[in-house]
Amino acid sequence: MIRKIFTLLLVFISFVSGAYAQTCSLPGMTPSNAIPVCGTSVFHQDRVDNCTGPNVAQNGCPIGASSSSSYWYKFTCYQTGTLGFLISGISSTDDYDWVLFDITGQNPNDVFSNPALAISINLYGAGSGPAPYPESPTGCKAGAAGNIHCEGSAGGNTPFNAMPTITIGHDYLLMVTNWTRSTTGYDLSFTGGTASITDPKEPHLVSAKAACDGTSTTIKVNKRMKCNSLTASGSEFSITPPLANVIAASGFGCSSGFDMDSLTLTLDAPLPPGTYTITINKGTDNNTIRDACDREIPVGENIQLIVYPLIPTPMDSLTKPGCSPDELQLVFRKNMKCNSIAADGSDFFITMISGTAPVTVIGATGSCSADGLTPIIKVKLSAPIQTKGTYRLELRTGTDNNTIGDECSQFTPAGSFLLFNTKDTVNADFTYNIIYGCQRDTINYIHDGRNEVNIWKWNFDNLRSSRLQSPSIIYGSFGLKHTQLIVSNGVCSDTSAIIPILLDNELNADFETNAVICPNDLAVFKDNSIGHIVSWSWDFGNGNTSNLQSPPSQSYLTTSTTRNVYPRLIIQNNLGCFDTAIQKIIVPNSCYIAVPNAFTPNGDGLNDYLYPLNAYKAMNLHFRVYNRVGQLVFETRDWTNKWDGTFKGQGADLGTYVWILQYINVAGKQVEQKGTTILMR
Repeated sequence: MIRKIFTLLLVFISFVSGAYAQTCSLPGMTPSNAIPVCGTSVFHQDRVDNCTGPNVAQNGCPIGASSSSSYWYKFTCYQTGTLGFLISGISSTDDYDWVLFDITGQNPNDVFSNPALAISINLYGAGSGPAPYPESPTGCKAGAAGNIHCEGSAGGNTPFNAMPTITIGHDYLLMVTNWTRSTTGYDLSFTGGTASITDPKEPHLVSAKAACDGTSTTIKVNKRMKCNSLTASGSEFSITPPLANVIAASGFGCSSGFDMDSLTLTLDAPLPPGTYTITINKGTDNNTIRDACDREIPVGENIQLIVYPLIPTPMDSLTKPGCSPDELQLVFRKNMKCNSIAADGSDFFITMISGTAPVTVIGATGSCSADGLTPIIKVKLSAPIQTKGTYRLELRTGTDNNTIGDECSQFTPAGSFLLFNTKDTVNADFTYNIIYGCQRDTINYIHDGRNEVNIWKWNFDNLRSSRLQSPSIIYGSFGLKHTQLIVSNGVCSDTSAIIPILLDNELNADFETNAVICPNDLAVFKDNSIGHIVSWSWDFGNGNTSNLQSPPSQSYLTTSTTRNVYPRLIIQNNLGCFDTAIQKIIVPNSCYIAVPNAFTPNGDGLNDYLYPLNAYKAMNLHFRVYNRVGQLVFETRDWTNKWDGTFKGQGADLGTYVWILQYINVAGKQVEQKGTTILMR
């Protein structure tokens, strides 16, 4: 802490004396103008300039991280892994702090307001001279721990942080601050980690474009390159055939930055129209052009340069109009001057060659760059063209007394024209008819195909599809079906609403009746059938029939044994379809509930079980059997569940057993019966 207070005092004295009043604004001193670095070489910061700057946003240290006397470095991660780096002061008494930020998707200046961007912080200081601050570099290395270290931190003070993990595709900033305000400088190297901040793309020339008068050309490269690797004389470049020489070169953005993606070559004479080759070789600085990793564009690499005659730029092409266009887009080989375009569209007029929709031009605009140039002109129409036709877009002198001019001030002649075609809009509405069947229905879908529709996309309940114009779909189930159609003629398209279609000819025979008919009871029949029913045919299984929907109750003769009868219902709908339902009715010889006084579980098929007989109408039945010592040997609430004379997996002892039977009878009365039964074998 004493070191920091002493340093602050020095800063105050310097500030008062005027030696430290400059605001940090030079290239490299601000986040938005950081120095690009690479992981393959050591970056030498020859000197540090004293300046004043605000604190960056960071959490964890009571002393703020100042951007005063700082330089900023930017890099991108090309392989996820750990990041190691080393800041080594040239002077052993220099004290360096640093903060690492992840600024992916952020404005670089957000480091002053968003503390979440700081991912590693070290304000301990390094190389500060005598004890208790030993000479040492600072940074992130293997074996170190923690992502935040502050001077005098309770957790142990160290100039090194653990290596943070950085992520492929993310952008990072590193701020390095010299607290001692020394101008000696330092070395910055990236080493020891598994991440890669080295762009794998090798540098190359991409294209060349000549100025209108042929006295300069713009060179485009495939990545950002170091500005200081380009000589001011352009000695790296030569032109073949040698009708002019390069006498100067400047990189775009190099006046206030460190890297460029294009540059301008100035020639000592204008190049006449023709095709040339621009070749790069080592310049007077003994290199071609270098990227942030000091990789050079290969010696001898060349690109073609075409110098066009100064002739008017023709009406090159017209972007194919889409459906119902209300705007046309002209595309030009050269950039056109925005100030040559009449805003009212009077440079253009349209003639209808065929069709039914005459249209006029009401405006024109360009997609103008900062230098007032545009590669396209958008021509606004008075109304969308919604029908098929052939049209002629012609250039004329507008209300601004000229046609349209290119970047070389050459005006396209009036009378130039382009033809274009439009298509009719389309409609996806469709019709259908239903062919009803007894087991399945067929729906015939119909689209008229008007306006040159040649694409149909049918969707049936998101389960089936078709590309036919008028498909037929067979449905094996009834109910609501949903259909949608998308149509197109290659230019215009339309989507129909989702149409619900009800297939309401389902026919299902069903009825309710008594499950058991005791002696002297009547069976009641209730029709539950579904469909457009026109006739009912009942056969009750007792010799009686009926054609009524709600037939009369039926009685059944009691016989000496329990028997089953099977009443049947046949229905017919309005389409002549039939369906049948059959139920089972048990007709017992008796419904008197009784428990046998003896049974013989010997497997001979006679009297082998003990259970309440004829408990067809008993509700909430509970039957229990106990042995002579009061143990429960059998229990059931289902009267058809019978005791087989076993207990705990073994045959029960012969003798007398007590049973208890409880149930509710048809009158709703609670009944309880007790008795004994003898088990014999």
